[in-house]
Amino acid sequence: MLLLRKILLSKYLYFGLLLITILITFLRLSFPKKSSYYLTDTSFTGIVTNIDKQEEKTVLTITNKESIIGTYLKESSIELGDKVKVEGEFYLPNKNTHKYLFNYREYLKRKNIFFLMKIKKIKILKRNNNILYTGKKIIKSHLKNPYLLTFLLGDKSKIKQEVKNSYQENGISHLFALSGMHISLLASFIKKILKRSKFQEESIYQITCIFLLCYLFLVGFSPSIVRGVLFYILFQMNSIYYFYIKPIYLFLGILSISLLLNPNSIFDVGYQYSYLISLSLLLSSSKIQSNHYFISLLKVSLLSFLVSIPISLYHFQQINLLSIIYNLIFVPFISIIIFPFSLIVGLIPGLEGIYSFSISILENTSLFLSKISIGKVIFKRLPLILYMIYFLFIIIYLFIPKRKIIILFVFLLIFHYLFPLLDSSIYITILDVSQGDSTLIEQGRTTILIDTGGIRKTSLTNNVLLPVFRSKGIRIINYLIITHGDYDHMGEAINLVDSFKVEKVIFNCGDFNNLENELIKELDKRKIPYYSCIKELNIDNNKLYFLQTKEYDNENDNSNVIYTEIDGYKFMLMGDAGTEKEKDILEKYNISNIDVLKVGHHGSKTSSSKTFINEMNPKYSIISVGKNNRYGHPNKEVLNLLEDSKIYRTDQDGSIMFKIMNNKLKLETCSP
Repeated sequence: MLLLRKILLSKYLYFGLLLITILITFLRLSFPKKSSYYLTDTSFTGIVTNIDKQEEKTVLTITNKESIIGTYLKESSIELGDKVKVEGEFYLPNKNTHKYLFNYREYLKRKNIFFLMKIKKIKILKRNNNILYTGKKIIKSHLKNPYLLTFLLGDKSKIKQEVKNSYQENGISHLFALSGMHISLLASFIKKILKRSKFQEESIYQITCIFLLCYLFLVGFSPSIVRGVLFYILFQMNSIYYFYIKPIYLFLGILSISLLLNPNSIFDVGYQYSYLISLSLLLSSSKIQSNHYFISLLKVSLLSFLVSIPISLYHFQQINLLSIIYNLIFVPFISIIIFPFSLIVGLIPGLEGIYSFSISILENTSLFLSKISIGKVIFKRLPLILYMIYFLFIIIYLFIPKRKIIILFVFLLIFHYLFPLLDSSIYITILDVSQGDSTLIEQGRTTILIDTGGIRKTSLTNNVLLPVFRSKGIRIINYLIITHGDYDHMGEAINLVDSFKVEKVIFNCGDFNNLENELIKELDKRKIPYYSCIKELNIDNNKLYFLQTKEYDNENDNSNVIYTEIDGYKFMLMGDAGTEKEKDILEKYNISNIDVLKVGHHGSKTSSSKTFINEMNPKYSIISVGKNNRYGHPNKEVLNLLEDSKIYRTDQDGSIMFKIMNNKLKLETCSP
């Protein structure tokens, strides 16, 4: 026992283990797992580990040596833990269609999921006889409130997306991921019950550990919850059995164990926040202690915010300076009121009315605060090395807390913030918004968005537009141009105006339709000026020309058609203009031999007449179109007419970016 204690007290054990773990992790990540299945396979056998019943479908996660996520469109009696054989069509998860957007395929690979499946047939091979799966099913059916699912099972899927976005905007989303704080509170709750039953300290520890390990299975093995459980087990063991191991060494041991269990955890945002903030709090424990709760909380909030800056900037390109204050409000509210109350309501359902009232206060407060733009700062996405330098400054400061280091850190932040001003290139990006249109123009300090796209029941603002703007360091849209009032061109306009700073809006000619009138109400409310049927727009040393001909009796032909010439390169953006307007443009304007044609109406046969294409004679033809869309766009005849140009399509090539620098035109795509 003395020898074991001596070994456990040696710092070389923990640093050696960490070094070996880093080497093993590097090797495992260098040679990632590959699927045992192929895209042509049609069946999969495994255990049902998750069921998500939605309005029109059931989404199943089925696991054997690897997992698949399958969608089934019929009713089914399948339950958690059942062994099933499913038949259907394998397909690959989507990749990102802009280099800075979320890569769903890579995300699933790190969870050992390589394929998705359209399930056509399900055969139950064996009913569940696992007590843990049965317990999970009973608990899930018992918990109806989204926040009970969140705080007790770590399932945030039922919280409204708008509310979840507000938590992220306010910098408090970490409070809704099960972590060390929740585990500590849960363990304290169990220990109090066991102490009243007069159990011995060692027995209390053992029973609590068994409970937490079962709980770990119930909620899933997310990196933050694994860390929380390991922290509790090892820190309590250290205390009860008097090993006297320094907390920092225990931390290194837990870090090593977590990476050995799952090397892909290192890519998880929650993992990065959880471990780095925990490390900083451990190293600074003597400095943040205070006899006053809120002073101590303020110190913790400041330190946590400082450490989280590089992670937030890398993943989200935004920090909220007010999150330091918001955490002073929400941390005690959730840790002292909401989470303990969740445990009580989980046992006593009759209190759900009071619980729901508490949750409404939480949600409405967060939604209100998320609308405050003061304190939100956007930083352009830069190479990884910059974020490593941020961490280097933080690590040095934790060991040598000198003011000079913080001053250098702040100067680096200021440089990062101002970096977009150093870029003199001009960018024109046709964003992949599925079956719709959205084009982003960046010229000098002016940013123009032409159309927003629009997909019903999907927020392109949150999933595409805002992430792209932030990654590029865009803090304001100077002009939002609406080519016309169809939903696939302006369906996201109200959401965008509500979520991001838009300076001016430009409409097309003709009467406003219902969708445009709804947007105008929002613009009036926010006092955003808007114009319609303009002829040109001055942008620095350049002009956008709106090729107005006459008013038509249909929305498509009334589209704003925009022509511009940048450093000698000619661009023509057609909106949904049809052949009649194309003819009128040819008669009224002397334009030909352009470099880039944004093809009209997604390549529909109602646009792009032979006469027009021959006169334009584009070098590049860009078609914004959704994959396997129900309209059959683009039309084969149109593609044939454009065959002398280089054709790029958003369904095949993702977002398409033209970069003009030093009078040279470069093209970049991001294939899905």
